[in-house]
Amino acid sequence: MELPGLLRLRLDGVAQCYLVRDDDGVTVIDTGTAGHAGPIARWAAEFGPVRRIVLTHHHADHAGSAAALRALTGAPVLAHAADAPVVRGEVEPPPPVLTDEDRPLWEAIAPPPPPAPPCPVDGEVADGDVLPFGGGARVLSIPGHTDGSIALHLPALGVLFTGDALASVGGPLRPGVFNTDRVRLEESVRRLLAVGADLVCVGHGKPVRTGAPR
Repeated sequence: MELPGLLRLRLDGVAQCYLVRDDDGVTVIDTGTAGHAGPIARWAAEFGPVRRIVLTHHHADHAGSAAALRALTGAPVLAHAADAPVVRGEVEPPPPVLTDEDRPLWEAIAPPPPPAPPCPVDGEVADGDVLPFGGGARVLSIPGHTDGSIALHLPALGVLFTGDALASVGGPLRPGVFNTDRVRLEESVRRLLAVGADLVCVGHGKPVRTGAPR
């Protein structure tokens, strides 16, 4: 991705995650579907010990390997308070509200990925929190895809991790699909676009250079 210390891992045909390296170790952002903890841990070991696992939201293609990766590495799992009960397996995830545009894609990828095994959440994050990696990663609450979706803005690196609020599959940046609340998602997308990050790392698709100054 042309940025030292930042690695995108494509885990299967759908899922991906990101590794951010600091002097003291690695932060893992999302974990893909179940079954990928081993490969993620092996890649992370090239950078250093895993210090934390941050979930952008509770969906199984992002949180599916969180429990296993936590067990392998001992790293704490962080998620937004609104999504944490789903990650922990305490409540069922609400289904998406499919638009006419969503339906053909939803049918094309059926069946959905297996449910994410329940995973302890060691820390609940909120809008405005700053996490100690990448020169300071500011948490942005961006509800709409899920109630507890978050983005992570790393101003020192000019990087924005958006989870599934934005995607780049098949073209430029666009709002994500399979959302619980399209209106709130659109508000969140406007917030993300106003950040002005140079490198936008999406939940599905390649990172996008915007040309914005740091």
